[in-house]
Amino acid sequence: MRAYELMVIFDGDLDDSSAAKASSRVAGSATEYGATIEKNDWWGRRKFAYEINHKAEGYYLVLELVSENGSFIGDLDRNLRLADDVVRHKLIRLPDSEAEKRGLIGAS
Repeated sequence: MRAYELMVIFDGDLDDSSAAKASSRVAGSATEYGATIEKNDWWGRRKFAYEINHKAEGYYLVLELVSENGSFIGDLDRNLRLADDVVRHKLIRLPDSEAEKRGLIGAS
């Protein structure tokens, strides 16, 4: 098993319900492509440290994902790059020691 962390920043111009729908869409895409969501952490609307694409705020979502292999990464990344309401996203594979500490995978 491999553990991943995905952070997505949605456009701050969205209203709360649209941002929640976008969050559900991303979570649905992750499961559709073969990942299992272990933790869904919605941070809500936050100010940026600096403007991104002339925007000062955005909605933050952090997902902790687990998958047998990384085959979902390409499809999910492409989906997020094409989404108009996504300002930024970052998907990383967690080191095994960190994944164990978070309880995402068992000890090897």
